[in-house]
Amino acid sequence: MEGTATAKKSAYRGTATIDKLPDKVLLRIFSYLSHREIINNAFVCKRWRTISYNTQLWDSVSFRPDRHGLCVNSIDTLLYLIGARFGPSLRHLEMPMDVITHPVLHELAAKCPNLTSMILDFSTAMQLHDFNDMQAFPTRLRTMCICLSEVIFMEGFMRKIYNFINGLEVLHLVGTYEKADEEEEEIYEVINVHKLKSATPNLKVVNLYGINFVDDSHIEAFSSNCIQLECLAVNFCAKVNGSSLKILLSRCKKLKCLLMQQCSLQNDQVMAAEWDKSAVQELDLTATDISTDCLIDLLTRIPSLRWLSAGQLDGFTDAVLRAWTERGNVKNLIALDLDLCDNLTEEALYKFLARYGSNLRGLVLSGIPQCTDSLCSNVMPALKNIMILRLGLSEALSYRLMGKIHVDGLLDNFANYAQNLERLEMSWDPDSLRFSDKSQKAIDTMRVRCLRLKCLVLADGKYYEIVKANYERADRTTVVRTATNCCVSIAYLLTHYKDLIFN
Repeated sequence: MEGTATAKKSAYRGTATIDKLPDKVLLRIFSYLSHREIINNAFVCKRWRTISYNTQLWDSVSFRPDRHGLCVNSIDTLLYLIGARFGPSLRHLEMPMDVITHPVLHELAAKCPNLTSMILDFSTAMQLHDFNDMQAFPTRLRTMCICLSEVIFMEGFMRKIYNFINGLEVLHLVGTYEKADEEEEEIYEVINVHKLKSATPNLKVVNLYGINFVDDSHIEAFSSNCIQLECLAVNFCAKVNGSSLKILLSRCKKLKCLLMQQCSLQNDQVMAAEWDKSAVQELDLTATDISTDCLIDLLTRIPSLRWLSAGQLDGFTDAVLRAWTERGNVKNLIALDLDLCDNLTEEALYKFLARYGSNLRGLVLSGIPQCTDSLCSNVMPALKNIMILRLGLSEALSYRLMGKIHVDGLLDNFANYAQNLERLEMSWDPDSLRFSDKSQKAIDTMRVRCLRLKCLVLADGKYYEIVKANYERADRTTVVRTATNCCVSIAYLLTHYKDLIFN
């Protein structure tokens, strides 16, 4: 009997190939592949070709090769794909400058009625196509991202689409901040924001990222017409000084999220705004150089702050934390980023976290020499609900660290008190870490108890290799990552996080 059963099992294994899977299961498997891989699979056999052409696999498509998208040889090929391959299933589309033409946009408007999100990348353009004959554009867009060029003026294209985009709720205008040279060049206002805001009255999320010509007049323009605005991001817009804040907060009563990282904020302009009458709950002031007095005035007047990023601020001192806890409202705070705020003392951090740590879901204390393994171990019992945690000191600042970091004890504390952890970064320099021959036990304990952990970032070195090997042996190959190409952030806890993502 045993021999017969073994023979049956062997025969079953011999016939159990991928060809036996039903189409529905194959379709699900294909959905995890890139479009390039799906196209390659279409050449395997007729059945796989049919599945590869299923429109369900083509609801989100990118034609930007530099962003791992597909490359089309001609406009005619793209026109064929829109009608034959995409159709009503297409919901998100990314297009580079060379395929943004009026025939393509006409075909999208006619054949893709469910297209709700588009990325139009003009960043590498040197000349616009002719849009004089353009008469149609997708009308059901909820999200649109325009990547701007430094030298191409967009008005010839924009005036043709103003009548079709009044339903937009999310708008991204992406500048050339990351491509800018150190040499100062002449700045051109390549898109007319004042006309654009008149065509988009229903905007809820506006992201102006790294645009060198955007200033406070553009913020005032959006505030005058977009009364539904809930989230405004002007990160890396260096000309924004805060003079528009007072009118912005008075007009946009629903504004809950305001992100101003690395803007040139002036203390008097920030203090002039009526924060006490605003609905702002999420605020990013990273690298804005505002003073201690300004921070105290701001944080003690905002009625209910739930998310704060205040990294790289020399003015964020013990006095700010003390005033905030005594005169402000910290009860609703769930995320706090104090990266590189090295004027804070260990005692002030401990008192604050011991009192309010139980509410926190995200915390960043990297770049602070006073944040040692001793402080972390003492406050971990209070951080029982923490989901995102970033600690560490880069190699450039490691000389300021007093003593070594006993990482085994830290892992034990995470395993005991932070079992809800999803993202953890410990980016101390490898030479600053001290661990024993029994480190595997501490790693095992954390791996077994912190089952929700999906990202653990460490600096390259011996300890990184040890932890990575441990997780790989447990078939959790994607968890451990290097600080060279990964960084943990509390941005995941923003209310409009998914709307703020752009490629």
